[in-house]
Amino acid sequence: MEVVHKIGRRKTSVARVYLSKGKGSYSINGKSLNEYFPTDTLQYKVNQPFTLTETSGSYDVKISVYGGGINGQAESVRLAISRALCEINEENRSVLKKEGLLTRDPRMVERKKFGQKKARKKFQFSKR
Repeated sequence: MEVVHKIGRRKTSVARVYLSKGKGSYSINGKSLNEYFPTDTLQYKVNQPFTLTETSGSYDVKISVYGGGINGQAESVRLAISRALCEINEENRSVLKKEGLLTRDPRMVERKKFGQKKARKKFQFSKR
């Protein structure tokens, strides 16, 4: 097996994941997993596809991620890893799909409209 390359997106963040056989090491923008995603919940999100398919520790992951916040980046990495695991083994698809990890979350920030304070909030109305 050579390197598998997949892309994941969430809000404005884009993650490029390169999966190859190895010992389970992570390289995210040149940093380790604990360094780049410091909290346990973010690390859980990144590791979730591996724990569900019971393949944790069998692949080396090289990730290039940019844009958005840290939570959106973790979720975009999760989507890209899930897609890569499906390409490696088609049997992983049913497990990941059931958990909703193969669905691209379409929710984005709504744009600000002119004549308003924010996307939905209006300026205060004065009758007199």
